[in-house]
Amino acid sequence: MVPAESQAGQHRIVVVGGGAAGLQLATQLGDALGRKGRAHVTLVDRARTHIWKPLLHEVAAGSLDIGHHAVDYLHHAHEHHFRYRIGEMIGLDRAARTVQLAASHDAEGREVTPERSVPYDTLVMAVGSTTNDFGTPGVAEHAIALDTQAQAVRFHQRLVNAMLRAHTQTGPVRPGQLHVTVIGAGATGTELAAELHRTLRHVVSTGLDRIDPDKDLKITLVEAADRILPAVPHRLSAEVMALLTKIGVEVRVRARVTEVRADGVALADGAFIPSELVVWAAGVKAPPFLKDIGGLETTRTNQLVVTPTLQTTRDPDIFAVGDCAYLVEAGSDTPVPPRAQAAHQQASYLVKQIPAKIDGRPLIPFKYRDFGSLVSLGEYSTVGSLMGFIQGKNMFIAGLFARLMYRSLYKMHQQALHGTVKTALDALARALTRRTEPRIKLH
Repeated sequence: MVPAESQAGQHRIVVVGGGAAGLQLATQLGDALGRKGRAHVTLVDRARTHIWKPLLHEVAAGSLDIGHHAVDYLHHAHEHHFRYRIGEMIGLDRAARTVQLAASHDAEGREVTPERSVPYDTLVMAVGSTTNDFGTPGVAEHAIALDTQAQAVRFHQRLVNAMLRAHTQTGPVRPGQLHVTVIGAGATGTELAAELHRTLRHVVSTGLDRIDPDKDLKITLVEAADRILPAVPHRLSAEVMALLTKIGVEVRVRARVTEVRADGVALADGAFIPSELVVWAAGVKAPPFLKDIGGLETTRTNQLVVTPTLQTTRDPDIFAVGDCAYLVEAGSDTPVPPRAQAAHQQASYLVKQIPAKIDGRPLIPFKYRDFGSLVSLGEYSTVGSLMGFIQGKNMFIAGLFARLMYRSLYKMHQQALHGTVKTALDALARALTRRTEPRIKLH
């Protein structure tokens, strides 16, 4: 193993995971502490670029070109006074205060970076979550999750290839050949189903005239609970259900998947859904490598149990944020939900609290505020429920205002990374280039 990196005279902050919370935290700590030489900030991630995870369903559907939205870690780190180290975390040595990273390899299998360790004084775990298949047979072989950029791109390529194959084959389109089944009707699955309904028809309209969109294309959304979007208010769930039904997406609730096969999905009630394209978006868990890592306390879904200051229960020098953190606030019976707004709030909280820890000042407990939920059905509609904006009551919104609110969430994320001026210029540039580019990615 290569010797650990050293940085004498500076407090070493290591953030593992370059998702929404991790990249925001590394960026703002770099600007606040790294630029002034108060700390040495390092971001570790196995990928080379970042994309906001709520956009992955658009990448999978082909309505968003990942190349236009990805943030290059190496360049971004240089611009914001922190270091980026590529590698997948495989171990933690709390006694030596080091994070162990696996070797990284290129597409040809050649080693790019060796196995090595990165030292820390303060460690922040921000590794997000992965899809939980609950041990369902066939998921790993025949379904694709949308946890990473690579998975979203792979599904889109499989989708386009399936349509090209159906258009050029000599025989008729097989039952289920161009059917997409999305398992899990949370935000990701619901938004993907609506987006796919639109983009599939657009692909057909580009010249694949041997495919009948009304006969050959079908989107099915499967949910084990008694309604879609079970984590949001009933009114929002009902509104989205009505919109999906209106555009022709088949929705099956109270439907538990028992097996995913190459030709379709088997349900517990004996029904079978013919489908050669399957997305698994049901359930989340923290990455398996976190289970009891370094002797830290974890849950059955591998989340790191943290105190009200987001410090792990067995080591105050290790924090956890985002989907991989398990926090039950005082007076609550449920943990802080694994949502983008929670990750953003926790990152913003640690930007202020980590300097306090370095200076030896007491930390203020984190307080999560739920601002509500927004669900985008692409160009069809956007609906949502905003919490506490009018005399402590919830407000239901839909249409243009809801769509603007949904888009503003991404702009807030961009602003946290790039600042107001760059975010505004980027928005202007995209508005201009959108007029000259294909609306749907076809490769």
